[in-house]
Amino acid sequence: MQILKFGGSSVATAAAIQQVGELVAQAAQRGPTVVVVSALGGTTDALITAGQQAAAGQESYRQLLQTIEQRHLDAAKELAPVTSQSSLLSRVKQECNDLETLCDSVFALGELSVRTLDRLMSFGELLSARLVAANLLVRGIDHVCHDSRELIRTNSSFGNALVDFQTTNRQIQTYVRNHPHAVYVVPGFIASDAQGSTTTLGRGGSDYTAAIFAGALDAEVLEIWTDVSGMMTADPRLVRQARPIPRISYQEAMELSHFGAKVLYPPTIQPVRQRGIPLLIKNTFAPADEGTRVEVAPPATGEVVRGLSSIGQVTLLRLEGGGMVGIPGFSMRLFAALAREKVNVILITQSSSEYSICVAVRTADAVRAKAATDDEFAFEIGSGKVEPLVVEADLAIVALVGEKMKDHPNVSGRLFNALGNNGVNIRAIAQGSSEKNISVVVRAQDVRKAINVLHESFFEVQTKQVNLFVVGAGNVGGKLLEQLSRQRAYLLRHLRLQVRVVGVANSRRFAFAEQGLDLGNWRDTLAQGEEGKLADFLQVIKSRNLRNTIFVDVTASGEVARCYPELLSSGAAVVACNKIAGSAELSYYQQLKRLSREFGAAFLFETNVGAGLPIIGTLNDLTRSGDEVHRIEAVLSGTLNFVFNHYDATVPFADVVRQAQAEGYTEPDPRLDLSGVDVARKILILAREAGQELEMSDIENEAFLPASCMEGSVEDFYQEMARQEPHFQRLYREAADAGKQLRFVARYADGAAAVGLQAVGPDHDFYSLQGKDNAVLFYTARYPEQPLVVKGAGAGADVTASGVFADIMRATRQ
Repeated sequence: MQILKFGGSSVATAAAIQQVGELVAQAAQRGPTVVVVSALGGTTDALITAGQQAAAGQESYRQLLQTIEQRHLDAAKELAPVTSQSSLLSRVKQECNDLETLCDSVFALGELSVRTLDRLMSFGELLSARLVAANLLVRGIDHVCHDSRELIRTNSSFGNALVDFQTTNRQIQTYVRNHPHAVYVVPGFIASDAQGSTTTLGRGGSDYTAAIFAGALDAEVLEIWTDVSGMMTADPRLVRQARPIPRISYQEAMELSHFGAKVLYPPTIQPVRQRGIPLLIKNTFAPADEGTRVEVAPPATGEVVRGLSSIGQVTLLRLEGGGMVGIPGFSMRLFAALAREKVNVILITQSSSEYSICVAVRTADAVRAKAATDDEFAFEIGSGKVEPLVVEADLAIVALVGEKMKDHPNVSGRLFNALGNNGVNIRAIAQGSSEKNISVVVRAQDVRKAINVLHESFFEVQTKQVNLFVVGAGNVGGKLLEQLSRQRAYLLRHLRLQVRVVGVANSRRFAFAEQGLDLGNWRDTLAQGEEGKLADFLQVIKSRNLRNTIFVDVTASGEVARCYPELLSSGAAVVACNKIAGSAELSYYQQLKRLSREFGAAFLFETNVGAGLPIIGTLNDLTRSGDEVHRIEAVLSGTLNFVFNHYDATVPFADVVRQAQAEGYTEPDPRLDLSGVDVARKILILAREAGQELEMSDIENEAFLPASCMEGSVEDFYQEMARQEPHFQRLYREAADAGKQLRFVARYADGAAAVGLQAVGPDHDFYSLQGKDNAVLFYTARYPEQPLVVKGAGAGADVTASGVFADIMRATRQ
C-alpha cells in the first residue's frame, strides 16, 4: 500500500488535476494506492471569508459562494467528457447547495461557531476529491471516492481535533479490507467526532490525514506532492543558493517544519515515524526531480547542518527581577498563565542566575500573553520583586538544524561569528540538550541577511559572496571598477570570492542592482540611475541589509567620511581612500576604531598614505608584533615629488603643477597638495597608527608657497604662482648649488610631527626618488640605525585603485 497526498497547488486547476491523474495512474501500476487531496488552492481561505461575511451580516458572501461554485463547475466540465458530465456536475452542484444553505443559516443567526466553521471548511476537500475521482474515472482506473469523516475519529476540539488512533486505525483497516480497489480517493483535513459532527485536523491537516492512513495501513511509503522539489536547505525566497535536501531524518524534518519550512506540516511526521515508514516530498509539476526522502536514519553526508529555517512575526517577553532568584514556581506560573490563554511558547531561555526568564510567542498572541503575565505577577511587580514585563516586537527566529551538530564542536561559534561579522544582533538564544537545533532571535529586518550569511557559512563554504557599495565615480573610482571587473573571474576561481558591485554613487546619482551591476557598462547605468544625495544611497544600503557588505569611499568628501559610524555600527566594513576621517578630530578617529572593534566590521584606509604602497599595513605589523616606533621620515606626496623632480627653473613652476594635475597626480584643487595640508594629514594618520594622540593642529606645517597663492579660485592660484616664479627659482637654485634635491618631507619623532620643504643630499634615501615616488623610513627599536624602508609610486589613479582593491580583499577576510 502506498499513500499519495496532493496539496492545494497540485489541484488548483483542471490542468493540474489532470497531472495528478497521470501520477496516480503510474502509482496504481505499482500497487494499491490511497490518494489524499487538499482543497483547490485558495478555496479554504475563501470559505472562511464567506462564513465571516455571513456572520457579520454582509450579503457579499453570496457572491463569494457563487465564485467558488463556478470555479468547481468549470473544472468539472474540463475534467469530464460531455457524455459523463451530468453526474459530476450534479454532485458538485449538490455540495454547493449544501454549502449555501449552511452559510444562509450563519447569516440568519449572525454567528459562526467553531463547530460550524469546521463544517464550512470541509466543503473544499469534499469538492476536490470529487474532481480528482472524476479524472480517474475518465482514465478507467479502478477506484472509489470515500468520505474520510467516516474513517477518522477525533475528539470534539473543533479547529484542531485530536485523533482517536485506536478507533481510526480499526475503521480504516476494516474499510480497505472489505472494499478492495486499486485506488482510494479521500478528502484530507476533515474527520468527525463520536457524535458524527465534522471536525478538522488543523491548517495543513491534509498532510496529517495522509500520515494517518499510512500508519493505519502500514504503508510502504507516504508521498507528499506539492509545488516544490522537496525540503530545501533554506527558504528559496530568501536564499537564491538554497538547494533540495535529498535525504533527512524524521527529527530534522520535524525541527525544520516547526521553524517555518512550509513544505511539511509538523504533526504529519508522528504516525509514519512511529512505524518507520519513509516519507517522500515530491514536486507535482516536476515529478522527475529527486525530491526529499524523510526516514529514520538517512545516510551520512559531509554536512554538519541539514537545513535552515525561520519564523517571522515573533515577540519576546522577558520577566526579570531579584525576587525570582532561588524561589521555585516562577516558571511554572508563567507557563500556566500563558497556557490558560492558549498562547503557544515558541522558544524559552532562562539565565543560570534565575534572575530572568525569556519566552518567544507569536506576535498575534503578544497582547494576550502580556495581559496574562501582568495579571499573574501583579503582586510581585507591584512590590518591586519583579520588574514590569519587557516586550520586544518586530523579531524573528532563525533556526539551524542538523543531527550531526552534536558531534561537531564550534557549530555555535561559527553561527555567532557569521552573524556578528555582519552586524546581526542576537536578542535570545536557545539550544536543546539534543543539540539538533540552535535557535536565535533576531530583528525581523535582519532575517534575510541572517539566513543568507548562515547558508553561505554552512552550505557554501567554497564561495563567499561580497557586496560592494562604491561612492565616488571619478578617476580612482573608475579604475577600481575596471580592476574589479577584470579580476572577477580570478577571484571566484582562485579565492572563491564572488565580488559583486551592487551600488555605485556620485554626488548627484546612484545606481543599485542586488545581483550586481554590469561593470562593463557602469557609467551608462549610473547616468540613468536615481537622482539622490548621499542620505538616499545610505538608505538603500540600510534597507537592503545585504550580507558581507563593504562600503568603499573613493571621494574626498567630508560628508561621506561622517557616515562611517552608521555603517560600522550596522556591521558593514568601510574601505576609505578618503583621508578626512583618519585625520579628523582625534575623538572621531578613535570612535571609528572603537566601532570597528565593537561590531567586528573592518575599517581600512591603507591608501590614505602612499596610495597603493603598504605603509599603514607595515606600520601596523610592526606595532602588533611588539616593535616600538621612534621616528618616521617620509616623502608622502607623489604630487610634490613629481613637481620637484620635473621643475628645473627652465619651465615655469605653475606649468609643472598644471602637468601634474593633467596627469591625475593632484587633488581637484592642487592647493591641498602644494600647501602641505595633504601631507600633514598623512603624517598625522601615521602618528596615530603608531599610538600617538595628536590633532591636526599639532602638526607643524612649514609652507613653501607664498600666502598670496592660497587666495581666490584655482585659476587665481595658477596665475599667482606664475607671478611668484622668482620665488620658486630661488628655492631650486639654492638647493641645486649645494648639490641637493628639493623634497617635501614629513617627520615624526618623540610625539611631535611636522611637514616642510627640505633640501637633501646624495647620501639621503630621499635624494634618488624619481617621478611620483613616495618613501617612508621607519626607525624603530628593531630598526634603530638602518631604517625599514617602504618605497614606490605614491600617486596615480591605477596604483591608488589597486590599494583600495587590496583593502577590499583584506576586509573579506575579517
